[in-house]
Amino acid sequence: MTTERELREKLRKITALFEGATTMGERSAAAAAIDRVRKALAAMVQTEPAIEMQFTLADQWHRRLFAALCRRYGLHPYRYKRQRHTTVMVRVPRSFSDKTLWPEYLELTRALDEYLNEATERIIREEVYRDARDAPERAG
Repeated sequence: MTTERELREKLRKITALFEGATTMGERSAAAAAIDRVRKALAAMVQTEPAIEMQFTLADQWHRRLFAALCRRYGLHPYRYKRQRHTTVMVRVPRSFSDKTLWPEYLELTRALDEYLNEATERIIREEVYRDARDAPERAG
């Protein structure tokens, strides 16, 4: 079972991997790593135009995670009026999205989903009923 502390450590490691940091270091090292990624993104914008990209994210937790990740890198997530709440738009160079933003989001999502699933199952088993399995399928 993953503890919250273990989840936080895992998220820091994933972040460090995508920011190019070789050690976890202190807050100043983390800030410097984020600054390096932002500078790399700014350099990309000079050679590769930022394009409007649309992302569809299933629920509020995934949207919040993606928006926070965008904001960390100085990007501004938004959606247009009448767009579904599952839609998040962002102007970003495609290569940054493909090589950094989206892969990091997927790794963070896997870690958070694993933790939330474990916590949900444990709470259901302890507080509602010990059998928390999905309902089985029946024919016809």
